[in-house]
Amino acid sequence: MPEWWIERGIGETRAALVDHGRIVEARILRDGVLAAGTILTARLKRTGRNAIAVADDVEYLLPSGSGRATEGAAVQVEVVREALTGSEGWKRPLGRISDRPPCPAPAFEGRALLYPRESPLLDEAGWRELVDEARSGIIGFPGGGLRVSLTPAMTLIDVDGTLSPQELAIAGAGAAALAIRRHGIAGSIGIDLPTLDSKAARQSAGEAIDALLPKPFERTAVNGFGFVQLVRPRRHASSFELASDRPRFEALDLVRSVSRETGTIRLVAHPRLVAELERNADWLRQLERVVGGSVTLRPDPSLAMSAGYAEQA
Repeated sequence: MPEWWIERGIGETRAALVDHGRIVEARILRDGVLAAGTILTARLKRTGRNAIAVADDVEYLLPSGSGRATEGAAVQVEVVREALTGSEGWKRPLGRISDRPPCPAPAFEGRALLYPRESPLLDEAGWRELVDEARSGIIGFPGGGLRVSLTPAMTLIDVDGTLSPQELAIAGAGAAALAIRRHGIAGSIGIDLPTLDSKAARQSAGEAIDALLPKPFERTAVNGFGFVQLVRPRRHASSFELASDRPRFEALDLVRSVSRETGTIRLVAHPRLVAELERNADWLRQLERVVGGSVTLRPDPSLAMSAGYAEQA
């Protein structure tokens, strides 16, 4: 029976839907980001269609408009899409007018992992592989691989491999569907499969997506060039979008990876990670409580962004 595992770590909460010991769906919620489903009180800054409401100095775009409310009025707003990060950090979070009172987003229900003692359980289910896929954009499957790329218009998934075109298209379509779910990819998505002359093969590739990707989503038919487009409701950033903000993504991953150390430690990392950790001193204070000793930093420009480590100080 699939079960959500929730790890409330330093700087972010990680939730993973685990089925038969493997992660099939994952979600990372950064501290300070109001989750989709939150209802808050805001003040209307602009009315009409694409109205804007403001709460705690954050502007929420209301694509469905402000109804009969007037400029300056207090309204209840449900967060429909969370604040994004990385290359799309400029986009306002989305909301809609609600008649419900302020309340937090529904919490994940499942097994709460004791952090950091039970973190290895999440790793055994595939968390490290998921992080590696998010940072590299490369996902392997038998006979081929996916390359995931972010563009301003959509997330693109390119399929390549050594199988015959028909086998590769069907296997790649299925692998792409699994990756979309696992990494929380949403919005507009394009999958570039091998060119297929056979209509039956194109149909089979589309059916592989339908069989493995839970609704709701809409898709086009696979065209003669092997391209298919999907649209999924977008409520939060995918793991690839989170990883595009490399310093923060890698800094939080480093903090998690060293949280099972004990005593006084020194974090050795790329200077951009050190700068990110210095900007978020509360992470270090929390880490000190977890490891039971002081935590200092040492920049090393020779290290890759993902190669930080802890040493005894």
